[in-house]
Amino acid sequence: MQDIAEQLQAWHASGRSFAVATVVGVSGSAPRDPGAALAVDAAGEAVGSVSGGCVEGAVYELCQAAVETGEPVLERFGYSDEDAFAVGLTCGGILDVFVQPVVPGADPGMDAGLAHIADGTPVALARVIAGPAGMIGATIAVTATGQHGALSVGPSTVGALERSLVAEARAMLDAGSTGRIVLALDGRPCDEHGQGTVTCFVESYVPAPRMLVFGAIDFAAAVVRIGKFLGYHVTVCDARPVFATTRRFPEADEVVVDWPHRYLDSQLGRIDGRTVLCVLTHDAKFDVPLLERALRLPVGYVGAMGSRRTHRDRQAKLRDAGLTDAELARLRSPIGLDLGSRTPEETAVSVAAEIIAHRRGGSCLPLSAGDGPIHHDAAAPVAEPRAARRTHAA
Repeated sequence: MQDIAEQLQAWHASGRSFAVATVVGVSGSAPRDPGAALAVDAAGEAVGSVSGGCVEGAVYELCQAAVETGEPVLERFGYSDEDAFAVGLTCGGILDVFVQPVVPGADPGMDAGLAHIADGTPVALARVIAGPAGMIGATIAVTATGQHGALSVGPSTVGALERSLVAEARAMLDAGSTGRIVLALDGRPCDEHGQGTVTCFVESYVPAPRMLVFGAIDFAAAVVRIGKFLGYHVTVCDARPVFATTRRFPEADEVVVDWPHRYLDSQLGRIDGRTVLCVLTHDAKFDVPLLERALRLPVGYVGAMGSRRTHRDRQAKLRDAGLTDAELARLRSPIGLDLGSRTPEETAVSVAAEIIAHRRGGSCLPLSAGDGPIHHDAAAPVAEPRAARRTHAA
């Protein structure tokens, strides 16, 4: 919906009802990925696309019907082996499409979700696409700090299920991922949908999380590479122009020549709870002013390179600067997990592992050392449903 958010918000602001058709599942070769959307308003105007053309007509009709009836529907578009001409997708793939009517002011979750998508606020839009009849179409907009909307069947709210959905949607928002999740009615994750389960489609609308790497050293180049691999928008900052060059850091999204603390001060509007700071300068004149600010900001991770002696000296200077024990406890130093790393690349793996463990709540122990759940959050999409609702002709 992000591609058509401006038009949807305009319809919403004018009080115009509409229906949104969203690709919620793809099997085989298909023209659009999950999250692709087409919307049709009450006057018949259409924006967006779910298939690049091959099933747009059928989806358009479903949207019109949803506006008229107010009923959401989950449909499958595919092909028939019996009749090669009765195909929904010329590429031979299968699309699951969820069509949801939207009446401005009637659904707090959808209202808030559309507003956040339009203004660029990171949000996960969680919608029930299969389950108990009274719950289908229920929408919750989940941000880093709160939620709008609720799951309900009649007058009662399904507390455990809603809490589980919000937690998993927030984990997906943190990862910037989109996909299906299946939950039992008591909130437990399930492997397959079926009777007694609820299938939800969660769409995350977020810019790439930021990684700020301070210190243009050889270790920084390796951290930049692994940061890009993990999906971060990576910035390298150093006050020394001879070292902070795009030639030395070709994979960085930005290379900035500035004092680290001054640059951080200029970025307060662009950082959030997903932002990670890797302080690799291990030079007090750079580190202390930077960390004094960083440890008081709502960022996800702050790590600093240096020996244990360097860390103790730096910690004392930060305490003298007025930082509390709670603020100092946020500092990961020496940076990284104890992997026995030696090379810049090995050190970068150590740093990345600590960032992931800190974000996901990992124990940092070998998986073979325990018998509990492997995943500390259940953000991974589930497999496609086995049973199709309907196959449409082109």
